[in-house]
Amino acid sequence: MKMEHQTKLQKTVMTGVFAALLAVLSQISFPLPSGIPVTLQTFAVALCGFVLGAKLGTLSVVVYLAIGAVGVPVFAGFSGGVGAFAGLAGGYLWGFLFMAFLCGLGASRSKRVLAIILGIAGLSICHLCGAVQFALLSAISPWQAFLLASAPYLLKDVISVAAAYLAAQAIVYSLKKARLVRE
Repeated sequence: MKMEHQTKLQKTVMTGVFAALLAVLSQISFPLPSGIPVTLQTFAVALCGFVLGAKLGTLSVVVYLAIGAVGVPVFAGFSGGVGAFAGLAGGYLWGFLFMAFLCGLGASRSKRVLAIILGIAGLSICHLCGAVQFALLSAISPWQAFLLASAPYLLKDVISVAAAYLAAQAIVYSLKKARLVRE
């Protein structure tokens, strides 16, 4: 699933569109007692990487994080600001960068299974970052943090990565068919 953009303008637009998509899907949120909501962020982050590739996919997440850092309420639950990076869910925000990058690397592979494995590796790093920060801020063990802040989300997140890969294939196919990108 390799996609080549035709112009710098097209790269810029695609990066912005996927940052906006990530912001929108972050708002589909269901709060849990742990303080970490169930959202479609992991699906959107994986989609950014799988469609745009490692470089532009990660850049779209950087744009999303930067917009949120300056206070625009793009994070889950319409939150924003630098404080979000220091909160209970802040580690997951940092982890999105690794996830988008590894999903993007997966997109450049010809084997579907390898692409999804790289996406799940990125998801694992994202969960590790999130659980470590949650543990530090909550003054609990990393294992307790994993059980409270990561384990309840793993199945949904693994399914999100696989679904994002399949959605990315359809998006890339449609863009190629419409001749909006090179093959």
